[in-house]
Amino acid sequence: MFITFEGIDHCGKSTQVKLLENYFINEKGLDVINIREPGGTGISEKIRTILLDKKISDMKIETEILLFSASRAQLVREVIKPGLEQGKVVISDRFHDSTTAYQGYGRGIPLEYINTINSFAIAGCVPDITFIIDIDLETAEERKKSKNSVPDRMEIAGREFFERVRNGYREIARTHKRFVLIDGKDEIGIIKNRIIEEVKKRF
Repeated sequence: MFITFEGIDHCGKSTQVKLLENYFINEKGLDVINIREPGGTGISEKIRTILLDKKISDMKIETEILLFSASRAQLVREVIKPGLEQGKVVISDRFHDSTTAYQGYGRGIPLEYINTINSFAIAGCVPDITFIIDIDLETAEERKKSKNSVPDRMEIAGREFFERVRNGYREIARTHKRFVLIDGKDEIGIIKNRIIEEVKKRF
């Protein structure tokens, strides 16, 4: 099965990815591939470095979407598809829905362009289920401050940008039954249990 996690930065995706991976390995005895986007291959990690470098202030939005999609295309063909063909569970921290939310709703690239580029990049590799963890910007900002982390190029895009991205995710969540919208302000354990119950129900 192929499971993806989405949401704005600091929503708690990475924590839940790890918890779900542990569940599959320790309780179900399954082989799991845990990946992140952009990244996951040698080529994709190099692209990630460029995309998140905050010293790069003049990147055009067309360049941005094509770089994200290039990283994804490599990941699909090198890691995701082979893993699924081998019967492994693949869990990804972000996938093509991020492009729809960030470059589509956030940057304003027409969704018809987004859909075409996404389709080409993923080559039919659509997730079986996608968890969208939703939090408000105030909560995201508080978590960022508590982590005392250095923001990357995407994270310094500004409040209005992230409002559009968050609203985009909420719109996306209404489009297909593979999406599960989760309140990211709930306790970590509550979110974990809901995710596991949803996985059990669907698989």
